[in-house]
Amino acid sequence: MSDRKPSRRLIAVWVVLAVLVGGIAAIEVADRANMKAEDAAASARDPRLLVPVPLDEVGIIELAHAGAMHRFERDAAGLWFYHGVHAPADPTHAHRTDPAFAERIEKALEGFDRARMERTLPIDEGVQKYGLATPQMVILVYRAKEIQPLLQVAVGDIAPDTYSRYVMVVGGNSVVTIANYQIDNLLGLIKAATESGQGQAVAKPG
Repeated sequence: MSDRKPSRRLIAVWVVLAVLVGGIAAIEVADRANMKAEDAAASARDPRLLVPVPLDEVGIIELAHAGAMHRFERDAAGLWFYHGVHAPADPTHAHRTDPAFAERIEKALEGFDRARMERTLPIDEGVQKYGLATPQMVILVYRAKEIQPLLQVAVGDIAPDTYSRYVMVVGGNSVVTIANYQIDNLLGLIKAATESGQGQAVAKPG
């Protein structure tokens, strides 16, 4: 066996190799940290949006308007359909999902999902001045597979600027305004749904 010590050249090679391995490991750690930060930023919801979760997480939206409840719901495949009001509930009935109308529903609800709270107003003087004592519409938003609404919104009058609408989150302590066209879009969706006959139940095959 030889008693010779490793040459300086061999030591230098090992030092360079160790530095390279350490550098690669540091780059990988930094890349993973950046990916996590980017994922967190992408999943962060703008706090000024009225609906606190993206539409992908929503399973049902109910619109109470003019004495009727209009229910928009996802089927097992994730497509939206209009669930008209018909009583009593009958387990032998189902609903057909029309892909074209499902897209119409989704576009309208995507717009509402982007509704942004503009002005925040105090309610020290009550809500009558905003038309919220007797709301013109109540919106209930449910997460998929949950029976309690995630969000309940009372819709009041159009603001004097004619571009905004007063709304209030049920349980909140302030009135906010959102763009009035968001509510107009929902009213248009209700009209289209009721006129289309999409909410009619059909008998399940025996």
